[in-house]
Amino acid sequence: MKKNSDSVKWFCNNARIAQLVEHFLDVDGVPDSSSGARTMKPVKILGIETSCDETAVSFIEVNEESETVKILGNTVHSQIDIHAQYGGVFPILAKREHQINLIPVLVKTLTEAGDFARTETKVKINETEIDQILKNESELLPHFKKFISNTKKPDVDYIAVTVGPGLEPALWVGINFARALSHVWNIPIVPCNHMEGHVLTALIEKEKAGDYKLLDKKISYPALSLLISGGHTQIVLVEKIGNYKIVGETRDDAVGECFDKIARTLGLPYPGGPIISKLAREAREKGITSPEPLPRPMIKSNDMDFSFSGLKTSVLYLTQRLKEKNVPLDNTMVSGIAREAEDAITDVIVAKMKKAVEKFAVETIVIGGGVIANTNIREHLEKLATECSIKILLPQFDHSTDNGLMIALAGYFNKSKAVGFDIHLKAVGTLPIGPRI
Repeated sequence: MKKNSDSVKWFCNNARIAQLVEHFLDVDGVPDSSSGARTMKPVKILGIETSCDETAVSFIEVNEESETVKILGNTVHSQIDIHAQYGGVFPILAKREHQINLIPVLVKTLTEAGDFARTETKVKINETEIDQILKNESELLPHFKKFISNTKKPDVDYIAVTVGPGLEPALWVGINFARALSHVWNIPIVPCNHMEGHVLTALIEKEKAGDYKLLDKKISYPALSLLISGGHTQIVLVEKIGNYKIVGETRDDAVGECFDKIARTLGLPYPGGPIISKLAREAREKGITSPEPLPRPMIKSNDMDFSFSGLKTSVLYLTQRLKEKNVPLDNTMVSGIAREAEDAITDVIVAKMKKAVEKFAVETIVIGGGVIANTNIREHLEKLATECSIKILLPQFDHSTDNGLMIALAGYFNKSKAVGFDIHLKAVGTLPIGPRI
């Protein structure tokens, strides 16, 4: 499909919005939406994710008869470059960027699915109701009205949206956007837990481009899920899909947060995880080590909890000692410390997971969250699974970080909880995936 500037400008007067839409519409083609005759109607779900600094929308089709998932469209727009100058995500800025990016991201996703079309006549909307729904989304409101009044309703059965956990200002944008779409298109909303989405992305297996097999009925329950991201570090007992119990979690910093803080101490850019992983890998290849060992916090405790704040502090103290000795914090030194920090984090994670596997005698471990893109942690967890003779399910690398696919999947598994736009939904920054036991 060729990029059409006229189709971009029909709802975008704002130059930046128009530029974003043109960028997102710059695709080579549109997937064939024909799927042949089926005895059971597939379920189509639009997933919206705005819990942190990724604006993401995914459109999936689930065939319950064949237990397959087809990704019709999937778009993620990251705000990393914007937040890098702050050394972390700035919530109010994230909220504004979500308001700017949601429509272009939705348009690109629907275009990939072959389900984006303008109407010949203007769609009648209840502007008073839309004004009320989007009253706190001033950047989004005018562009939403122009978009929705000229857009044909897509073939969607449910709109899934993250309601927590996450940054509440950011979560509200996605929730209100979903409610506005639901109101105009008369499509029910499925409120979803962000962490459950991370569990579910590991429960699909790629068969061919865009097509995946659902694995939820192929594994033995209970299973254990390790969820490691910038804001969370949890071990969750999965008794079945939708029934979760937290058996271990961080008492302070999450894994991703620890990586970011260590990177800042070492003078490395945000986000810290990828650069520390890169330097650690180079250090192993060159045989570079840290001048001092770092602690493995709580590795010998009898529970399955984590603590990473002490590791971050130990790196700070190490750099201070080196400075006092006039030892330069050059590239070699930084690489060695990065390797030791990553090894310390990996050792703790693997030890805690081994303890959990032995305690609950599970046959499957499910790994999710952005930090699992770290190859060292990934490889050591695969080694643990082999040693314990259990199955390990990991998401694709490009499905590890926050995305709309995870929320669309959560929407499918929770579609019985769908509500109308007029039902009050609330952003809950600390929404748990389940009770702590």
